[in-house]
Amino acid sequence: MKIVVASQNPVKLNAAKAAFAQVFSADTVELISYDAASGVPDQPMSYEQTREGAHNRVINAYSQPGDFYIAYEGGVDVFEDGPKTFAVICISNGESIVYGQTATLPLPMSIYENLLEGMELGDAMDILFNTHNIKQKGGAIGQLTGGLQTRASVYESATILALSVFAQPELFGA
Repeated sequence: MKIVVASQNPVKLNAAKAAFAQVFSADTVELISYDAASGVPDQPMSYEQTREGAHNRVINAYSQPGDFYIAYEGGVDVFEDGPKTFAVICISNGESIVYGQTATLPLPMSIYENLLEGMELGDAMDILFNTHNIKQKGGAIGQLTGGLQTRASVYESATILALSVFAQPELFGA
C-alpha cells in the first residue's frame, strides 16, 4: 500500500504509517513524503483555514502516484471557552475525500497572543518551554499534557477514525 503524505514532518509520517498499518492490517505500508503547499497561512487561525490547508495539500499531492493521500493541518480557533488548537486530517483515495479532526487542546492566552502577532504555535511553544522544534516531537499537546498525549498520538487516533470510511466502504455508500 503506497501512501503519499503531504508533509516531511516525521510526526505526521509516523502517525500516517501506524494508522494505515492498523486499519488495513498491512504488513507493508510504503510512505512517500511530499512537501505539498497548503495555500493558507503557516499558522491557520480558524477551522475553515485549517480544513482548506489540509484539502489543498492533498490535492497538491495528487502529482505523486499513490493508493492514498493524506494531509495534516494544525490550526487554532477561538471557542466559547477560549482559544484551542487542533488538526484537520484530509484523506483521499484519488476518488473520494474524507476529513477528520483531532481533539481540541486549550491554549494559554499568552500563546494565543503570540499567534495573533504572526508566530507559529510550535515556535511559541519553544519559547515558552525553552525547547527546540517541538512541532516535530511531542508538539504543544505533549507539552501541555505533560506527555500524557502527543501530537503523534492524537494524529494517529484521528487518522484511524477518518479511515473507517475507506475500511468499510459498504457502510458509507461507496
